[in-house]
Amino acid sequence: MPNKDLWRLGAHDLSQLTRSGAVSPTEAVTAALARMDAVNPDLNAVVDDLRDAALARAEALDSQSPRQRGPLHGVPVTIKINIDQTGHATSNGVLALRDLIAPDDAPVVQNLERAGAVVIGRTNTPEFSFRADTDNPLHGRTHNPWGRHISAGGSSGGGGVAVMAGMGALAHGNDIGGSLRFPAAANGAVTVKPGFGRVPAWNPSQTAERGLMAQLMSVQGLMARQAADLHLSMPAMIAPDPRDPFHAPVPWQGAPAAGPVRVAFTRNTHGYDLHPEVEAALLDARDALTDAGYILEEVEPPDVFEIGRAGYRTLMGEIKTLMKPDIDAMGSETIRSLFQTYFAEFPPFEGDELLKMYAKRSHFARQWAMFIERYPLVLTPFQPQPFFAPDRDLEGVAGAHDVLGCAVYSYAMNFMGLPAACVPARLAQLPGGPQPINIQIVAQRWREDMAVDAAIAIEDRIGAMAPHLWAHMDRTH
Repeated sequence: MPNKDLWRLGAHDLSQLTRSGAVSPTEAVTAALARMDAVNPDLNAVVDDLRDAALARAEALDSQSPRQRGPLHGVPVTIKINIDQTGHATSNGVLALRDLIAPDDAPVVQNLERAGAVVIGRTNTPEFSFRADTDNPLHGRTHNPWGRHISAGGSSGGGGVAVMAGMGALAHGNDIGGSLRFPAAANGAVTVKPGFGRVPAWNPSQTAERGLMAQLMSVQGLMARQAADLHLSMPAMIAPDPRDPFHAPVPWQGAPAAGPVRVAFTRNTHGYDLHPEVEAALLDARDALTDAGYILEEVEPPDVFEIGRAGYRTLMGEIKTLMKPDIDAMGSETIRSLFQTYFAEFPPFEGDELLKMYAKRSHFARQWAMFIERYPLVLTPFQPQPFFAPDRDLEGVAGAHDVLGCAVYSYAMNFMGLPAACVPARLAQLPGGPQPINIQIVAQRWREDMAVDAAIAIEDRIGAMAPHLWAHMDRTH
């Protein structure tokens, strides 16, 4: 492969070349930066260009001996702008925070760099990282490379666009209700939302601790173009850091299954219309797993609608008290208005109700723990419909309902702290153009590796979305 095309390689394939010495980190990073120059002006995914530091770091990595080279040696990555990186603004898409310069690196930045990764840029997010779409007054809108008719997703929308368009082999993101999985679904990337306690988290620029629900529901992760890239990169992400006192140093790879893995399969969208293309994606994923030796059984897990809605209303109750004052003081009219819509769609639990729901979280998690003891994986829809258009969430309560209200399979898993992979299982030909359709695979606590294994099995049958996207981009630009 010519060096100029190295940006096409996923992290797994690229690292094999850099670690063997066949390709230098400088060559890998230079190719990613050239791709960024070619496509980012149109897409606005990377909003803080770190090329000078990236090239200097790559040059330093070039001289490392083979035994010094980490698993991500010279692999270009991006970091979301709501995470601390020394000397850069942790703006979170908020104008008032554009000069909040990080005094040190967050654990995920340190862990990626210790593994040999090279950060080439920082990616866009909506204000306060609290939309499933990516736009803000500070950096503007991030566009989906499949076309302007599809939202880029959020809140890690810049990362999802960057990795799928070829600007880095891995993209960091985080997820409190779907912020890794929404952009993965929008762009056709693959990700695994880790469970609670899996990846150490802390921003040194913080002046106060986050609320309890934010601590329990928010996780750090990566988006990739190929599922195998997660097996390569997530072990580095989960390295311990004492600044996160609740991080659990559990190995990435768990014990192998004694026999074929049982998978619960559901098409239940809890009263929301199931689009034919989403159903087709679920059936394709089911067939791929069956062919790979999994035992699929169509069976209903504990009520995801009740769990998801209860979880998001609990989160909204906490946000109304702890976060809304900052939104009112520093947010744009758009985000202030949107939170009023959120509060209408998800009436916040308050007072005694909020305390009781904190307690009931254990009840919900126990129900799923017992179910998942029999079915270690659960294949579910991610959303009942193909991905929505930009700004659909700003179209009143109906718009917020189409974007977040129906996404109960997403935030239910955050509320219970369960890991969930999101992988494309179909390329739908829709009136606006081709569009990836992602499904979700939920796993037992600490078994992200099993969810990724299942994602690989689906991808082996369906194929990765990136080549289709790049061909589409070449045709339409």
